[in-house]
Amino acid sequence: MISIDIIITNTGEVPIYQQIVEQIKAAILRGELPPDQPLPSIRLLARELRISVITTKRAYEELEKEGLIYTIPGKGSFVADFDKGALTESKTKLVEEKLQEVLNAAELMGLTRTELRIIFERVLGDGK
Repeated sequence: MISIDIIITNTGEVPIYQQIVEQIKAAILRGELPPDQPLPSIRLLARELRISVITTKRAYEELEKEGLIYTIPGKGSFVADFDKGALTESKTKLVEEKLQEVLNAAELMGLTRTELRIIFERVLGDGK
């Protein structure tokens, strides 16, 4: 079992369980957590993050619902194996969700789509 770097912020609007889901999901989609890789136990992760076991359990349940992990009773939770097409689709969906969040935030701040495009092009132009 490898260590997963998860950073939790208590000041944001995103619930802690969702922060865990997003960070583990991102690690899986980037290929940092290969199929059948054991994840930390719910209790261990809760202790490491200094959060409730219930919160960690909810995060793992969400990941399991999304088909990204599977659980074997008495053994633990593991990264699920899925085809590359599903992986690409998941990556695309995750990026679309994040871009929609950015669009919603920009609209709340009164930015026009043109202003948003300029910002997006500036960010893309950094050579990464």
